[in-house]
Amino acid sequence: MYSQIASNKRKSVILTMVFIAMIIGLGYIYSRASGDETYSGVWIAIIISLGSTLVSYFQGDKIALWSSGARPISEEDNKYVYRLVENLCITSGLPVPKIYIIEDNAINAFATGRKPEMASVAITRGAITYLENEELEGVLAHELSHIQNYDIRFMTLVAVMVGSISILAHIFLRSRLLFGGRRGREGGQVGGILMLVGIVLAILSPLIAELIKLAISRRREFLADASGALLTRYPEGLARALEKIAAHNQPMPEVSRATAHMFFSNPFKSSTVKSLFSTHPPLDDRIKKLRESGA
Repeated sequence: MYSQIASNKRKSVILTMVFIAMIIGLGYIYSRASGDETYSGVWIAIIISLGSTLVSYFQGDKIALWSSGARPISEEDNKYVYRLVENLCITSGLPVPKIYIIEDNAINAFATGRKPEMASVAITRGAITYLENEELEGVLAHELSHIQNYDIRFMTLVAVMVGSISILAHIFLRSRLLFGGRRGREGGQVGGILMLVGIVLAILSPLIAELIKLAISRRREFLADASGALLTRYPEGLARALEKIAAHNQPMPEVSRATAHMFFSNPFKSSTVKSLFSTHPPLDDRIKKLRESGA
């Protein structure tokens, strides 16, 4: 577990560096293709990348909670949920996170924050209503495992950074400077090549970012399932919760694609094709692994 925590901290640093490099690269291509010899596009890209990194690190959790419509609760508001979280935190040695409720009938939850001391857990009204005690405990243990493994910092960084890359790429493609710049008018071969490379990078950058998010998120969900089952010592509770989601769950209209990978299960309507590109492993695979671990 300590090895996983150290790995996640290293990967957070690497992800930040890769993100900044991608943004600066897009800015450089933009400047060359538009004939801007002052490289103002590079400076704009640096400002955007540093700004997005700071926002994602210090405010990413608040953005995720706000965008999902979560509201904070106290112990007096819901003693049942608060006690479950508190007992699991005592068992795992974690500080008790802030607890939020999402007024949605879907069965889902997510954790966010920079570190365990500043973490938050949000859970839907549907999870509280439809899950039995052991099932809800399994879901909460899964989310607390994300906190313990420092997945929350990494996933929050991914959510904001992927969104930033997509926005910058969209601006890049729409810019009149790209198609009306000096190099484009002169029709120079170098300008034409740079313009082509820039368009390709602008199109592929968000796709590459999404594929990275997909691969990382699936692995972390399996790890959190295993860690959650280890915490409760009852993998069947988490497996039954996943079965209820598979049978009765519904999409969450308030959730954006930028934060979807943070949730316990896919918050969107599932299909055979879409599941191949989902940030979450198939529910059947997760159930199978949990049942095998408890056999």
